[in-house]
Amino acid sequence: MPEDVEPVATASTADPAATDPAATDSTATDPAVTDPAAPARRPRPRVTWRLLVPVVTAAAGLMFAMSFQAAQGRDLRADRDLPQLIMEGDDRVAARAEQLDALQREVEALSKASAPTDEHLSSLTRRAEELSPTTATTAVRGPGLEVALDDAKRSGDTLPDGFTGDDVVVHQQDVQAVVNALWASGAEAMMIQDQRVISTSAVRCVGNTLILQGRVYAPPYRISAIGDVSRMQQGLDADPSVTIYKQYVDAVGLGYSVATHGSLEFPAYSGSVDFQYARPMR
Repeated sequence: MPEDVEPVATASTADPAATDPAATDSTATDPAVTDPAAPARRPRPRVTWRLLVPVVTAAAGLMFAMSFQAAQGRDLRADRDLPQLIMEGDDRVAARAEQLDALQREVEALSKASAPTDEHLSSLTRRAEELSPTTATTAVRGPGLEVALDDAKRSGDTLPDGFTGDDVVVHQQDVQAVVNALWASGAEAMMIQDQRVISTSAVRCVGNTLILQGRVYAPPYRISAIGDVSRMQQGLDADPSVTIYKQYVDAVGLGYSVATHGSLEFPAYSGSVDFQYARPMR
């Protein structure tokens, strides 16, 4: 009888590494396994961080230096109230305008005092007086009217269908439409708010505020004109742009009113009469 032979383990019960070619190849090619004397692997040095850290540090230092230079010992986050800044700027412009008016009156008084003894100055003074009605450099008085434009007194959720919040505020083109209609219908002198204006005065709006000759105004906007009252009223009624504005008055409640006056008095214009225009670079 054959002797009992102890069973030999088959490949299925042997160590998986013995039958896995990948495992066999990795141990055969790995120097750390096949050669105990081989040096250990070292990670590649991080050159990017070595260069980036000094650059970031230098940029941060530059920003701190610029902030310190701009602050000059003050809090950069203070005085961030934009409406307050606008009002303070408006007060400064008004103060400078008063100084300019005083200096102009002083120059005028000195010129008149010296004119009798200076023929050339006397000629210039007479010429300036002849042009004063056109340049608005003298005060005027006469019958006139006042047009008032105002934002609608309603909230956005009460607007009719098809209208937006932009339709319930007075815009630059609305003020310009009234001004142009009055000039076209024979206005001899004009004021917007408390400033005398001339034909070259620029009317600009930023948001719902009006900027005129460096000063800022909020609605209602008042445009006053001296001249033939009846003719100016007809000009307002016939102007296409003013007619469009009146349609929004009926639709969303914009403010519009015209008041006549038997006598209005306007101060002299004290702004610049020089034209300012763009020049090509050479």
